[in-house]
Amino acid sequence: MSREPLEPAAYRALIGRELGVSGWRRIDQATIDAFADLTDDHQFIHVDPARARATPLGGTVAHGFLTLSLLSHFAHEVVPRLAGAVMSVNYGIERLRFLAPVPAGARLRGRFVLKDLRERRPREWLSVLSVQVELEGSDRPALIVEWLGLNVLS
Repeated sequence: MSREPLEPAAYRALIGRELGVSGWRRIDQATIDAFADLTDDHQFIHVDPARARATPLGGTVAHGFLTLSLLSHFAHEVVPRLAGAVMSVNYGIERLRFLAPVPAGARLRGRFVLKDLRERRPREWLSVLSVQVELEGSDRPALIVEWLGLNVLS
């Protein structure tokens, strides 16, 4: 898929198609710890390897919201921009499900399908991306979500 900006009509022609799959990103314990510090979520299953080993998880796992927060990183690699966009912002999340824990040291990547693109108002386009964050070596994705973005054109 080309990373060149697309006009709205060309972008709409991609509805139902996969836009791309990002590269893998390792989620190490340092990343998990930094996210815990940033969000003040220091639950032991995230930050205490010894205690977490004694749980059914078998070790520390990434926060679900850490996994969700990587959508922008993954999308930047593969999702084309809308031609003329001067600003793109998160508009919302639909149907978010965390399906598999992400162990410290695991690798993740994003798979993006364009579900919809519609004009809300003149020069405002709402995109709906169906996203799976894949967990390397797992049959189940770490999460699935419909991610809404608002694109403002010049």
